[in-house]
Amino acid sequence: MPIYEYAHNDANTNCPKGQTFEMSQSIKDDALTVCPACDGAVRRLISAPGICTPKTNAELKNLGFTKLVKRDTGVYENVTAVGGESRVMEAGKPETIPHVHKRISD
Repeated sequence: MPIYEYAHNDANTNCPKGQTFEMSQSIKDDALTVCPACDGAVRRLISAPGICTPKTNAELKNLGFTKLVKRDTGVYENVTAVGGESRVMEAGKPETIPHVHKRISD
C-alpha cells in the first residue's frame, strides 16, 4: 500500500504525530481531512516517490540483468556476461546469444 504524507493546516498544533506525518492507505481511499490523533485539519502533501535504479554494469549484473551495447552493425558487446557466456553477440549466430534462461529464477 502507498504511504502518503500529511501536514496539519495549523502550524501551532501540539499533535503527538507532529506537524507532518505519514499514513499507509489504499490508493482507492479518500485523502484524510482530519488527523486521526488530534482531529485537527490536515492536507495531503505531494511527495517524490522513492525509486532506485541500478547505475553501473556491475549492479545490473548482480541483479541478473543482461546489458548489450552496440559496437558495430549486427555486433553487440555483452557487458554483463557471466560464466561461459560469450562477451560478443553477433546477429545470425545463435550460439552468441546470452543465456537469459540461466539468470531467471523464481
